[in-house]
Amino acid sequence: MTWIIVGLLIVIATFWLIIKNYETRLVLSLSGALMAILGGNLPGAVDAFIKQFVNGGLVPTICTVLGFSYVMNYTKCSDHLVAMMTSILRRVPIIILPGTVIVTFFLNIALPSAAGVAAAVGALLIPMLLALKVKPGMAASAVYLGTWGSVISPGLMFNPQIADMAKVDVMTVIATTTPSVLISLGIAAVLLTLMAKVMKEGVGSNTEAVANSEDQGAMKVNYIYAMVPVLPLALLVLGSKQIGLTPYMSVPEVMLLGSVIGFVVTRCNLGEGTKKFFRGAGDGFADVVGLMAAAAMFCAGMDSIGLTGALVDVMKESQAAAQFAAAAGPFTMAAISGSGNAAALAFNGAVVPHAADFGYGIVELGSVSQIAAALGRTMSPVAAAAIICAKLAGVNPMEIAKRNAIPTIGATIAVTLLLL
Repeated sequence: MTWIIVGLLIVIATFWLIIKNYETRLVLSLSGALMAILGGNLPGAVDAFIKQFVNGGLVPTICTVLGFSYVMNYTKCSDHLVAMMTSILRRVPIIILPGTVIVTFFLNIALPSAAGVAAAVGALLIPMLLALKVKPGMAASAVYLGTWGSVISPGLMFNPQIADMAKVDVMTVIATTTPSVLISLGIAAVLLTLMAKVMKEGVGSNTEAVANSEDQGAMKVNYIYAMVPVLPLALLVLGSKQIGLTPYMSVPEVMLLGSVIGFVVTRCNLGEGTKKFFRGAGDGFADVVGLMAAAAMFCAGMDSIGLTGALVDVMKESQAAAQFAAAAGPFTMAAISGSGNAAALAFNGAVVPHAADFGYGIVELGSVSQIAAALGRTMSPVAAAAIICAKLAGVNPMEIAKRNAIPTIGATIAVTLLLL
């Protein structure tokens, strides 16, 4: 019992250090090593760390997705996709707020970086919302509220991780969660729209704003370029076991194909484009795979000191406890720290493999954890995406967090009840 208490204190200290913006990989690795030493199994924790670097199911997926994302930025295909979606929204002002949330969400599936999509979409949509006399805080909140679309992206680290634990393909995980996620997205968008109505911050409410009749920075959309970023996603959906209209292709295969098509369509400098792909793949390995390796070491340390077993025993006593912990823990951690990766990875690694003991499926329990983490980050004032949106709108990030709190909490409750 003593070691369990010590382990719990180490975990609390770990998350406190992460909240204080210490290097996440360093904190997780050292905490895991300390617990493993106390539990007498440091070699096991080191082995868990190393295995993530050669995980054949996760590493190629993550690295090729990031490589493809870098290519799309280099070729400007992502810019054309954002501009195309923005031009559609501009034509129907009445749906501008929920439409902004939904468009940002779907762009975040194809471009699975919250900060990246916030910058790309926000640079176009926030000035447009301000020109339509939406209050600045609400304009920034609408874009920021859509930056959790990556939860149903095959490139997000958690979906391949959950698929690997459940022994299914990644599209099965996404197909399982997508209906619940889309319902929760609708709830979040409606809640923000209602808040805008009650707070008098919607279209036409900002009487101090000067309408701008010209589209500043508008670009001529090349629709072929705009389609390239969504091509890999389309191929994955059409070739999935659930649909089967095209031959099955793995995530790395479609990302490589999408990159090649991007090179051909845009006729970019092949040498520079190739450098961008491998730079993205390298950053994916360093930033994402490295984080997963550190989280694996942390989870192994928890297991060594007996904390994982104690946590599982508590959750076995009540499905409600597991349901609450799966959502509330990652959500709260992400809202405070601005990043839900550490909490979701720790929960998935330590608890999700035991999902059957609580009466849940691995896919469902793991998905709730990572979706709750993404939603918690989407109301955090310290996340990079929040800071970007706040800067573009000229407001304090806390103004965004206040407006996004009710929609994200509502969406988290909805997705938890729908999946578990």
